[in-house]
Amino acid sequence: MAVSRDRGEQRLVPSSSPLLLYWMRRGSLRILLFSLLWWILTDGAMESWLVGVPVVLLVTTVSMILLPPFTCSLRGVVQFVPLFLWRSLRGGVDVAWRAFHPQRPLSPGFIKYRWHLPPGLPRVVMADIISLLPGTLSVELDDHYLHVHLLDEQQDFLSEVGKVEQSVAAIFAISLLSEREIK
Repeated sequence: MAVSRDRGEQRLVPSSSPLLLYWMRRGSLRILLFSLLWWILTDGAMESWLVGVPVVLLVTTVSMILLPPFTCSLRGVVQFVPLFLWRSLRGGVDVAWRAFHPQRPLSPGFIKYRWHLPPGLPRVVMADIISLLPGTLSVELDDHYLHVHLLDEQQDFLSEVGKVEQSVAAIFAISLLSEREIK
């Protein structure tokens, strides 16, 4: 394995000789998942595999091109799930409370959150997670900031976004960028 620097990112890239083995190993889980999906969709019909095998291989190849392999921490995912469920429940109750009690003040607005995640899939996942939390919507991702629309900008949402960002970093088993690395 060799270390490659691309647009400020550091990642491990396999040397040219075991490239096929690297992609096969990384794609094997996807092949299993797509095969399971095919089996479920066809109710386990064995005669469907004549079409299923080429489809699974094609879909796996396309998925490997569109979404290259990435590192995911099972521990990070397990720690994230309760955090996400709690924040979703709490936010959902707050939004419902505001809907049923119109006198409850709304103070919609936008915040800009400075990225500490490296560019790529982790930032997209974080923006998607933020949009799933009630009362928030990720509206723009640029090189330096995540722009979020809020129902109530009076709440301390920046610290919440920071906690979500730390959780996403744990899911991908990566370190957040320091202020010096961001500039």
